[in-house]
Amino acid sequence: MKISVIGCGYLGAVHAAAMASIGHDVVGIDVDERKIASLATGEAPFFEPGLTEILSEGIASRRLRFTTDMAEAQGAAVHFVGVGTPQQKDGYAADLTYVNAAIDGLLPFLSPGDIVAGKSTVPVGTAADLAPRVAATGATLVWNPEFLREGFAVQDTVDPDRLVVGVPEGDDRSADILREVYHPAVAKRTPFIVTDYATAELVKVAANAFLATKISFINAMAEIAEVTGADVTQLADAIGHDARIGRRFLGAGIGFGGGCLPKDIRAFAARAEELGRGESVNFLREVDAINMRRRDRAAQLVVEALGGSVFKKNITVLGAAFKPHSDDIRDSPALDVAVKLHGLGAWVTVTDPEALKNAARVHPQLTYVDDRDEALRGADAVLVVTEWDEYRRELAPEHAASLVNGTIVIDGRNCLDAAAWRTAGWTYYGMGRP
Repeated sequence: MKISVIGCGYLGAVHAAAMASIGHDVVGIDVDERKIASLATGEAPFFEPGLTEILSEGIASRRLRFTTDMAEAQGAAVHFVGVGTPQQKDGYAADLTYVNAAIDGLLPFLSPGDIVAGKSTVPVGTAADLAPRVAATGATLVWNPEFLREGFAVQDTVDPDRLVVGVPEGDDRSADILREVYHPAVAKRTPFIVTDYATAELVKVAANAFLATKISFINAMAEIAEVTGADVTQLADAIGHDARIGRRFLGAGIGFGGGCLPKDIRAFAARAEELGRGESVNFLREVDAINMRRRDRAAQLVVEALGGSVFKKNITVLGAAFKPHSDDIRDSPALDVAVKLHGLGAWVTVTDPEALKNAARVHPQLTYVDDRDEALRGADAVLVVTEWDEYRRELAPEHAASLVNGTIVIDGRNCLDAAAWRTAGWTYYGMGRP
């Protein structure tokens, strides 16, 4: 099937390459000439495991190409729209500027029978507003939200755990065409849920709101544990054995970040206010507040560990990306804590396997070192804030102790073996742990 993908950022680039990898003829379209030039050579403009390989394969097979010319979308049977919906500069609501621009740019090149599939995370009601503009061309709008995990985005596109498609009432044809698009997943009996526009839009934001709530819940328990002497990791293990709760996403630490969860829960709360149902999701404001407090708490732990002041102390921060297997620093808790410590007068050295270039561009006041061991050398305290394997599994505490000035480690992700680090002579501080 011939497919166009409008918007070649994180979502669109992965989607275009993944669709080509399962046999479709795909053209990716974006207004950013530099991004398109990079993608056209098979180079991803961001780090995502497995993406460079399927980009190169798709281009070599001629099933995948990239352009800045929207006219190249003409003739495609399905047009995916995967542009960004950032937070508005003057509030929490989602900015739909790029979505509207993408639809307006695409309209002249649509033909009767075409399918326009929205993938962007949008406020509920957006698809219903856009549908008449698309229908006027004889094409049909559907909403097909993405559920990508950064670091696993290729896998989640090719082999998703569910597919959701919001279609106009009684439109079986559009759903059948999307089944053809996702034929490998459908053949594996992946749940394929056909619903209305509003439900499809809500599925995405509700999923993110639930995950954010689960993370902030265990971090709220960490706040209680810190004043009672309880161990939040044991608490999470115990309640996680309950099948109704589950252990995943019950990792207490410095909280969530990235370009999705923080933005999406704020936009959801803002949209609920617009709908006159703000009270229904008031809890999301506290979810957000708990999340931001944990960053403050991590910085406070470092101050406490160093006797009440970090002024002119050497602090090594292990991690810059908001999560491992990514170079994404958007709303990164790791960098937020590093900047807070720098503001308190510390000499902060940051290392990360993938995100240093992005971090240095946004926060040039920090010191960045590629080599982990070199970053550790001479540190008065070490702060682990992104749970890369290089830090949680491959860094022996005995080896780390031979490099630093002070054997103080603050585990911002509760990802280290506390007993092993203490045995090696380290003073260990966890989040919500004795």
